[in-house]
Amino acid sequence: MKTDSFIKTIDFWLDELDRYDFAQILRQPQPDKWSMGQVYMHLISATGFFLSHVQTCLQTDDNAQEEMTPQAKVMLANDQFPDKMLEGPPSNAATPQPASKDEIVRGFEKLKERILALGNSNSTNKGKTKHPGHQFFNADEWLQYAHMHFRHHERQKGRIEVFLEG
Repeated sequence: MKTDSFIKTIDFWLDELDRYDFAQILRQPQPDKWSMGQVYMHLISATGFFLSHVQTCLQTDDNAQEEMTPQAKVMLANDQFPDKMLEGPPSNAATPQPASKDEIVRGFEKLKERILALGNSNSTNKGKTKHPGHQFFNADEWLQYAHMHFRHHERQKGRIEVFLEG
């Protein structure tokens, strides 16, 4: 599994965290829009979910013949989400604020550890698990999707930065 560029992306987000004090991290552009801290917390939570699917795929051959949606095939072939704001599941509305910068750092460091461990797996299993909207992904596809998801949120991060600097 390719993990190096994903780790670099996480390191970029960790480095960027130093640009803001904790009060800025908690500021929301609007009451119904996420703060920078909520974006970080979302990335920790969603990536943990995606990585649990990677782990499951590495432990089974179940669903190996299943396919992803045509839209997912295009996204993975382009190695990016569509360049537009996407509406996530309703549970995203409950994304918490972080308790501290340290909570974010610890969450990101745990993600890096998990990604590295999964990347070092010697599994030969070809299992797939079901994505809620895109049907079935194998371990490599889940990992790629997780990395794409991180990069997709860079646009949102940029919008929040403009708000914070304004």
